[in-house]
Amino acid sequence: MGTSKTTFAPVSDRVRLVVASSVMLTFISFWRAAAIVLNDLGSSAFYAGGIAEQAVGRAAPWFILGVMLFSFAVRAVYVESCSMFTRGGVYRVVKEALGGTFAKLSVSALMFDYILTGPISGVSAGQYITGLLNELITVSGSHGWLPVVLAAGPNHPLFQFDMNHTSAVFAAAVTIYYWWENTKGIEESSEKAMKVMQITTVMVVILLVWGVYSVFVQGAHLPPLPTAGNMSFSEDSLGFLRGSRFVPVLGLFGILMAFGHSVLAMSGEESLAQVNREIEHPKLKNLKRAAIVIAIYSFVFTGGATLLASMLIPDGPRTHVYQDNLIAGLAMYMIGPDFLKIAFRIFVVIVGFLILSGAINTSMIGSTGVLMRVAEDGVLTDWFRKPHKKFGTSYRIVNLVFFMQMFTIIVTRGNVIMLGEAYAFGVIWSFTFNSLAMLVLRWKYHGERGWKVPPNIRIGKTEIPVGLASVFLVLLSTAIVNLFTKSVATVSGIIFAAAFFIIFSVSEKRNRKQHALTARQMKEHFQLDHEDVVSRETVGVRQGGVMVTMRDAANPFALKWALSRTDTDEQDVVVLTVRMMGAGGPEVLGPEDQIFSEHEQMVFTKAISVAESFGKKVSLLVVPAGDIFAALVQTANSLEVNAVVSGLSTKMSAEDQAFHIGQAWEALPEPKRQINFYVINPSGESRVYYLGPHAPSLGPDDVQLVHRLWLNLRRDPSIQDLHHKDIITFALTRLASQYAREKQEIIKDLRGYKSVDLPATLKLSNSDVPLNTVGAPAGVGVKALASELRHRDSSAQE
Repeated sequence: MGTSKTTFAPVSDRVRLVVASSVMLTFISFWRAAAIVLNDLGSSAFYAGGIAEQAVGRAAPWFILGVMLFSFAVRAVYVESCSMFTRGGVYRVVKEALGGTFAKLSVSALMFDYILTGPISGVSAGQYITGLLNELITVSGSHGWLPVVLAAGPNHPLFQFDMNHTSAVFAAAVTIYYWWENTKGIEESSEKAMKVMQITTVMVVILLVWGVYSVFVQGAHLPPLPTAGNMSFSEDSLGFLRGSRFVPVLGLFGILMAFGHSVLAMSGEESLAQVNREIEHPKLKNLKRAAIVIAIYSFVFTGGATLLASMLIPDGPRTHVYQDNLIAGLAMYMIGPDFLKIAFRIFVVIVGFLILSGAINTSMIGSTGVLMRVAEDGVLTDWFRKPHKKFGTSYRIVNLVFFMQMFTIIVTRGNVIMLGEAYAFGVIWSFTFNSLAMLVLRWKYHGERGWKVPPNIRIGKTEIPVGLASVFLVLLSTAIVNLFTKSVATVSGIIFAAAFFIIFSVSEKRNRKQHALTARQMKEHFQLDHEDVVSRETVGVRQGGVMVTMRDAANPFALKWALSRTDTDEQDVVVLTVRMMGAGGPEVLGPEDQIFSEHEQMVFTKAISVAESFGKKVSLLVVPAGDIFAALVQTANSLEVNAVVSGLSTKMSAEDQAFHIGQAWEALPEPKRQINFYVINPSGESRVYYLGPHAPSLGPDDVQLVHRLWLNLRRDPSIQDLHHKDIITFALTRLASQYAREKQEIIKDLRGYKSVDLPATLKLSNSDVPLNTVGAPAGVGVKALASELRHRDSSAQE
């Protein structure tokens, strides 16, 4: 999205600058976006299989694989929603389709998912580390390597760490670390997510290759097929159905139960909608790339690891020793020397700790993104969105998420099974609300979409979204079944969602009363600092950029035109708005004045939103000035831009705008840069005018005329070495000489020529062929003269 800088240029040398920072995000590649989501989705591979088997029995790996295949379809729903809403996610989509009440319900369920993502991932990471420590203590004790106080004796057993409590301590420590990272900002946290996934990929490759080799050598068998007879539900997994007569005849309902107990394996899909805002240009293409990477990686890792663990680890150790750290157990049952297995076990634990703790980071990013959408809509007060003074992040929302996650860790005391049971509630219901909303929008919203969930069948003028409807029905069926079979999730989830819904409702009512509005438009927040001069260093842009003027938040067509034609990797884009300062206006911008009007805040909020939709970076400037055109050229010259892009004024024509800005440019002191001035109308058509000396644009008839003159003149032997440029130089010199003697006559003759339009070019630089140049010296007279010369040539040759 936009950069973090907004600069107030001085009216005079006595006025200081005010540099404003807003809550900004840095655009990231699709690889980094995929890494952030995979830190959540990939982390489920470390605990989902054990939780699912504890609930449904040995057939659990097939349901995990089924969930991972189904996640392809759920991810497609999110890609469609992201193609419609840059600042998307469940809240925005559901509100557009079903209204504010359903939106607050859906985001309340989603927050339950996000809040639990951190604790369950952190506790699971602690389980892996604690399990390794206890095993090392056991091995050391058997060899007599432990101090006497820790060794087993007649009156006391061998010292072992408490699995749950120790895991909770680890989870709390990692949560504190990522709280500070997210307080600093997403750029650093996304870089760490990328590094974690690079290390994890090494482990996954070793795990799968070694695991498949071990299966072939040992001759291991696949787990039992997911039929009703092969499913064995635990007492806890039956939930409210425990003891009922309905259990022995579960049938298809049992399949849905088992599917529901495995659905936590595809948690983290909402993170894709949240990071979509930060994916770089081209946004939709990179979003699809990220979705494909996530889909393939999570299916291979989560599904493959769970299946291999079921095939290689014997039933006893798998269900009693390694239930909460399944991949660590898988490492110990590979084919190979013990020292290699132990070494790989340590590597697995290290990687598990990194990716599981990374999921805490992802949960904070996702939670912050969701609550930011809610706050922007007026459901949470502005207090939550105030930027951090140093880092510019929404630190108060980050703090809120952090305190709730720490509370969850303390309350559950590191019980992974309890966390897993509750976790699925938010996962399935947020997916259900999102798919329902997208289904409604297929009929409610008829505009263009970047992409649609396939397949779609068209009957006449009606399009039936078969794929989208099927995804919704599966999600809804699973969500309803979960209400009856996941008692812990149902009770805790409903309490949590209800509490959040009440908070949202009360806060929204207070906001509306405070602002006296029935609806409230989102506004970004900006902080103000001070600088002394306007320069490229002050604004943080490179030489040769593009400056776009923006006066109206409702009509950003000039900015859209510029962004669509500018590669921001090569040229910086600066969005500028001018505040007219009357006589007697302020000469000093003190920090207490906070010179930043609501109109400017809305203009820059829209600029940031447009930049996000393109996935391109912009810088922001406010210029207090007495003359708008003088302010434009002075700022453009100071920033050393190549082009100034402005929307067509409602009060003057493009020619008038160009005339005034040309006069202002002529009044600039030396040195001054040549600048291209583009005027864009609302339909996207453009005209370009040149400020400063520039090479004229010659149309085809102009070139033809020069060439014919050259052919005729070279027939004289004395000027055989004549060049085309010599003709132009001579003509200009002759015109200048005649103008000095026959000014009025020359002006009268020039009135007989009219300007022509030339084709448009795309790149905004000084070396471009001009866009629709006005005032080129071509017209009817040139065509007539060229035709006459051609006629004379033909006659001479005959």
